[in-house]
Amino acid sequence: MKTKIAGNNIRRYHSLCRHKGFKRDHLSKDLYNKFYQIERKKLISLENHVSVAGRMISRRILGRASFFTLRDFSGTIQVYVSVNTVKEKFYEHHFKKWNLGDIVGVYGRLFKTKVGELTIDCQRIYLLSKSYRTISSKFYRLKNREIQHRNRCLDLISNEDSKEIFIVRSKIINWIRQFMNRRGFIEVETPIMQPIPGGALAKPFITHHNTLNTELYLRISPELYLKRLIIGGFEKIFEIGKNFRNEGISRVHNPEFTMMEMYEVYKNYLDLMKFVELLLKKIARSMLKTSKVKHGENFLDFDKDFEKITMKESILRNISDEFSEKDLNDKDKIIMIAKSYEVKIDDTDQLGKIQYKIFEKVVEKKLVQPTFVTEYPIEVSPLSKRKEDDPLIAERFELFIGGYEVANGFSELNDPIDQLSRFIQQRRENRSGVVDQDYSYDEDYISALEYGLPPTAGLGIGIDRLVMLLTDRCSIRDVIFFPILRKNDT
Repeated sequence: MKTKIAGNNIRRYHSLCRHKGFKRDHLSKDLYNKFYQIERKKLISLENHVSVAGRMISRRILGRASFFTLRDFSGTIQVYVSVNTVKEKFYEHHFKKWNLGDIVGVYGRLFKTKVGELTIDCQRIYLLSKSYRTISSKFYRLKNREIQHRNRCLDLISNEDSKEIFIVRSKIINWIRQFMNRRGFIEVETPIMQPIPGGALAKPFITHHNTLNTELYLRISPELYLKRLIIGGFEKIFEIGKNFRNEGISRVHNPEFTMMEMYEVYKNYLDLMKFVELLLKKIARSMLKTSKVKHGENFLDFDKDFEKITMKESILRNISDEFSEKDLNDKDKIIMIAKSYEVKIDDTDQLGKIQYKIFEKVVEKKLVQPTFVTEYPIEVSPLSKRKEDDPLIAERFELFIGGYEVANGFSELNDPIDQLSRFIQQRRENRSGVVDQDYSYDEDYISALEYGLPPTAGLGIGIDRLVMLLTDRCSIRDVIFFPILRKNDT
C-alpha cells in the first residue's frame, strides 16, 4: 500500500516539520565516549549543551514528562522531555502525538539519571521529518528474513545487526583495496556493457543500444578486458565491480554480484595460491582479530596452512571405496559413478566434464575448512594454461571455504592458436545444445593475444561470499543491500 501525500497533507507536513535552522553538532556515540565516565554530580556542573538528531524508536510517557530513545547512525541515546522545559501546549498537542519512527532534532543539556543512564534534558525539540508509516516497537529486532530482504530500509531501521553487516562489508572492500595498493597494484575499470559476453560460460543479460541499433550484454566477467590491459603494458592490476549472470537464485547465488579480479605478470597459479591465502589470513586477523572464524556450526581455521588437493583426490575421498582413480579415467565407469550419485550428464560430455560435474554435486559442499582444489580438466577451464606434463589438465585452482567456492585462479592461456581452438569448441558445443547461450567468441581478444600476453596469473574473489564467511551469514541475501528476489504474489 502506497501512502498518498498531496494537497492539504503537503501543507500540513511542512507546517509540522518547521525546524528553524536546526543543526546537529554531536552523534550519540561521541557523547558516550566523551561524557559517560564523568560522575553524575560533576556532569551537572559542566556546560554541556548539545544538539543531536535521529529517529525516535521508543517512548515512555509519564504524564507531564516523557523519556524516549533517539537513534542515529552511531547508536542511541536517551532524551528526557518535560513540560518544565518545553511549552505544555506543545508537549500535549504535538510531542505526545508524534509517531515512533519520526525523525527529531533535540537541543538540551546532558545529565545522568539515578541509575547512571546518560540522558539529554531536552530544552528544544523539533520534528525534522514525519514518518507516515508508524514503526511499531515490535519491528525492532525484526527477525523475519523475507521482510528483511524485501524491505531493506525497515530492516536497517529495526536491526542494528543488519546495519553492522553492511558496515563490515564496506570495511572489507576498503581493506582489500588498501592491501592491493600496498603491493603495487593499480585499480582499473572495464566496461559493464559489452558487445560479446566473454570471460566465463554463463547466460548473459541482454540489452539494446538504440543509437547503435545493436545488442549489448551486461558483463559476465571483466577478464578479457583486463587481460587486454596486461597486453598493453600494465603489469599488476585489479578491479572490484559488478558482474551479471542470468541464472539461478539460491542461498549462494545472486544474478548481480561483486567480484575482485586481479592479474599479475610473470606469476603462475601456484603464486596466486600463496597470494590469496595470505590475503585471507590477514583480513581475518585485521577485521575480526582472530584466525578462528565462526561460520554456522563450524569454526573456520585461517591459522593453519590451507589444504591442497587435486580434483580427482577430492572425488575419491567422498565417494564409495569400491571406486579407484583408474575408474575416474574410464568413460564407462565414470558414467556409472555419475548415475549412482544422480549427477546429470549429457551424451556429449567428455571425461573431464563428467568428473567436474561429480565434483560439483558430491564434493564442494563438504569442503568446509579452507581448501585449494587443483588440476581441473582442461575442457572446463577454457582460459587456463595447460600443464606442461599433462595437456589435459589446467594450471588452475579453486578455493573452497564453508562448502562453497570463494576464489578461482589460474595461469592465463597466452597462446592465441590454442585459445582460438577452445573458443571454436565452445561454439560447436553450443550449436549442439550443450551450452544454453548464443555463444560468439571474442575475435578482438584473439587479435589482442596475437600481440603477445606475457606469462600472467589471474584471480577472482567473490566479495559477497567472502562477506558471508566473515560475518557468519548463511545466505548471500543477508550481505547484499538489495538482492534479486522472486516476485511476491501475496
